[in-house]
Amino acid sequence: MPDPRDRLDRSAGGSRPVSYPGRLIVFEGLDGSGKSTQAHLLLKWLTARGYRAFFTEWNSSELVSEIIRRGKKKNLLTPSTFSLLHATDFADRYERHILPPLRAGYIVICDRYIYTAYARDVARGCDPEWVRNLYAFAVPPDKTFYFRVPVETAHRRKEASRLKIKYYEAGMDMHLSDDVTESYLRFQGLLKRQYDQLARSEGYHVIEAEQQIEHLQREVRSAIRPLLGGFPKEEVLMHGA
Repeated sequence: MPDPRDRLDRSAGGSRPVSYPGRLIVFEGLDGSGKSTQAHLLLKWLTARGYRAFFTEWNSSELVSEIIRRGKKKNLLTPSTFSLLHATDFADRYERHILPPLRAGYIVICDRYIYTAYARDVARGCDPEWVRNLYAFAVPPDKTFYFRVPVETAHRRKEASRLKIKYYEAGMDMHLSDDVTESYLRFQGLLKRQYDQLARSEGYHVIEAEQQIEHLQREVRSAIRPLLGGFPKEEVLMHGA
């Protein structure tokens, strides 16, 4: 069976197999699923044990963040422009914050990866094949966690956080309902349907995320332990530098 680290390096326009010494761990799910909390807990656990780990999150590139913010504020984004802008954001994040630490032997923890675009863009009506082609340069993760919760649970947690539901988060651009809450529930339902389909086709590690935080973190740690076998820790990497 081929090593999953032997991948096609398309980032520089090449097609030759390369070997990345790092590991790529992805956290996906609806907002309010608890994925971000679990990603940060895993980061702390790994670094406390001497592993070199790096955290990165969706929509974090400085290259187009201001353009996206302005477009959202003025409600100017169509599904295709929304998709293209986020693909540009991801490409910059990928080249700056994902590939370099992978090549340097870090464990890269991603709070959302290309699958966020697969779910959101397709839910907005974009062609699935077109979306996948936009992200064809990205390497497949070593492990993808999908934190699955009912839409109602995600909404309840959103309300508990007292954070206002945003226009695009509620899918108001899709005209699902004039009521923000109803639109949110319908749009998040579309996203969950996409994620559930992706979980089957992409082989996600599905975590039923209505359990206690401590229980969820134990499951995450147990699932990644096979990836840590023989993986060097900080002091070993430093001595070998």
